Amino acid sequence: QVQFVESGGGLVQPGGSLRLSCAASGFVSDDYPIGWFRQAPGKEHEGVSCLLIRDGSTYYADSVKGRFTISRDNAKNTVYLQMNSLKPEDTAVYYCVANPFLTTAQAMCISHFGSWGQGTQVTVSS
Repeated sequence: QVQFVESGGGLVQPGGSLRLSCAASGFVSDDYPIGWFRQAPGKEHEGVSCLLIRDGSTYYADSVKGRFTISRDNAKNTVYLQMNSLKPEDTAVYYCVANPFLTTAQAMCISHFGSWGQGTQVTVSS
């Protein structure tokens, strides 16, 4: 079973930027959508940004459109989440996961549920 290790989180001031990385321990098919999710204290997991590698299609939650960008480095088997213009409401633990049972980036962000890894903490505060 492929595992994902998230990194790159930290403390940043409002308006700042961070780039999160998600390294996969094994092969992830281009047919699987992969996504970044987040969980703020007291809230459910939220699909933030998802990618279907096969065709490059992406999905972004309305709350992050225009600020976040998901991408993948095939050579490094790593998925990134570039986060710009960060807001305090972006504070959460961010997780990366793939789902072989879903077929689109949108379905991934909206419908995925399951176990989560350790995640990486992002705190936006002055």
